[in-house]
Amino acid sequence: MSASASVTARRLAAAALAAGAMISVVTLPASAADHARPERSKVKISDVQYNSPGRDDRSNRSLNREWVEVTNTGRRSVNLDGWTLKDEDGRTYTFDHYRLEGRATVRIHTGIGRDTDSDLYQDRRHYVWDNRSDTATLRNDRGRFIDDESWGHHRHGGRHHR
Repeated sequence: MSASASVTARRLAAAALAAGAMISVVTLPASAADHARPERSKVKISDVQYNSPGRDDRSNRSLNREWVEVTNTGRRSVNLDGWTLKDEDGRTYTFDHYRLEGRATVRIHTGIGRDTDSDLYQDRRHYVWDNRSDTATLRNDRGRFIDDESWGHHRHGGRHHR
C-alpha cells in the first residue's frame, strides 16, 4: 500500500470513529432518560401553630387549635404509616394507616377528634408544643430524619437533626 493510500485509510478510519462518537453522544440523553429515577415525593413540615389562639384553658377546642401541618409537594401519594412527629420533650405522634396524597396537606391537631383525609388528631388532653421554644421533628417509618421546624431560641440556630 502506498503512503498516500495509507494516509487516506487512516483519515477514513478517524472520520468513522468521530462519526460513531458523535452518534453515541447524541443518543446518550435518550437512553439516560429511559433509566431516569421515578420522581420522589417530598414530604415536609409546612406550618406550625404552636400557640393556640385565645386562652390556653386546656379545652379540647383550644388543644385542637394547636397543630402541625405536613405537606407532600410531590405528585405521588406517600404512605405515612409508622412515621412520627415528635417534640423536644419526646412526646410522639405516630401516623397509623394514613396515606398523604400528592400535593396535599394534612393538619395534625393536639386534641381529640375524628380523623379525616385532611385532619388527624393526637387525642391528647395536654398541650404538646411549647409556646416559647420547641422543635417539631418528622421521621419516616425507618426513623430517618425527614424535616423539622423550630421556633423560639432555636429559630435562628439552624435546623436540628435529632
